[in-house]
Amino acid sequence: MLKSFFKTHDYLIERVQVPLRRQLMDEINWDDRLIAIKGGRGVGKTDFLLTRAKELRAMELEEDAKKRLRKGSVPKRRSLYINFDNFFFTEHSLMEVARAFYKQGGRTLLLDQTFKYPNWSRELRKCYDRFHDMKIIFSASPVMRLVEDNKDIANIVHMYNLRGLSFREYINLRTGLNLKSYTLEQVLRNHASISRELCEIVHPLNYLRDYIKHGYYPAHLKAPSFEEALLKTLNMMLDVDVLMIKQIDVACLHKLRKLLYIMLRETPCALNISSISDEIELSRATTMNYIKYLKDARLLNLLYMQGKQFPSKPLKVYIQNTNIQHMISERELSDQDVYETFFYACLHGSHKVNATERNAMFVVDNMYYFDVRCDKPTRDVIRPTAIGDIELGLGNSIPLWLFGFLY
Repeated sequence: MLKSFFKTHDYLIERVQVPLRRQLMDEINWDDRLIAIKGGRGVGKTDFLLTRAKELRAMELEEDAKKRLRKGSVPKRRSLYINFDNFFFTEHSLMEVARAFYKQGGRTLLLDQTFKYPNWSRELRKCYDRFHDMKIIFSASPVMRLVEDNKDIANIVHMYNLRGLSFREYINLRTGLNLKSYTLEQVLRNHASISRELCEIVHPLNYLRDYIKHGYYPAHLKAPSFEEALLKTLNMMLDVDVLMIKQIDVACLHKLRKLLYIMLRETPCALNISSISDEIELSRATTMNYIKYLKDARLLNLLYMQGKQFPSKPLKVYIQNTNIQHMISERELSDQDVYETFFYACLHGSHKVNATERNAMFVVDNMYYFDVRCDKPTRDVIRPTAIGDIELGLGNSIPLWLFGFLY
């Protein structure tokens, strides 16, 4: 039973080409027994799992080489990548595979396309309870509510978020450099010295425009047409991540697509639910739910006032990242809109970003108040301001590009 899985495993890890090691790889506690890697389509979840599988295989071969020198022992396969797209699972269970794998010495399962397996959380829990020294790492769609909707694993799963490439990672990929990330506190305190040191190595503004248009999705960087590849990804997000996982009637797909088009056409913008509901011919409540689904699928970011959250109406809506923002050719985007979207996308993954009643655009972690501007101001600004067209920081004027170094 396992022979074909091992053959596929070997084929895939031999051919996976990941020129950039993602920072998340070093942030995960690999000793945890049940690990979920959540991320939107196109951010590289499959390559991430295969990279880990390749590393585990290298460690296995190194250990076996040492053992054979001492004992002449027979090598065992201790890690296995499985994709639930395999038709094998229409008649067989994960437990069958896990049991056979465990008996042969297997200790790490890496599972992809998990949502396609019926009752996946219940089966993961059975494997977790039955095989006490086996580790399971699985990919998850961002619309899957792993804890809220899956009580089987709620108290045992450790979740990590794989985002698209940061601006820092994109520069490293393009240049072969190994520039490090910085915390938000480091950027706030030391942005002048940090930006000066980095600019002695590389000129980030030379890469910012390219990143804004097509640097976020590593899966599409080598595609013949980035735009066509991203368009297919966006449609998969709607067809599968929203429609299938949220179990929405397929007849509503057109309304979801139209809603996304409206968001592409208008955002960043205040949310006029009545107007949008009329345009897509849905109730206000359903329209708000659909907007939340687009947010969960990593297509939108919703900016709430401090202390507010869904189902309250957000103050403002942003496209999730600037690559998606450029997918509507008939719209002329302003630099201000692009830079605000970039700033929000850089921060929201690890920080709480809100609107505020104070005279500032954003408040981060209920502590730091920020503005975002295109051009360098003629005089000192009174609060931290991310400025798009400067390379070096000074005072409260922080280069916008430096927020792309937060991960």
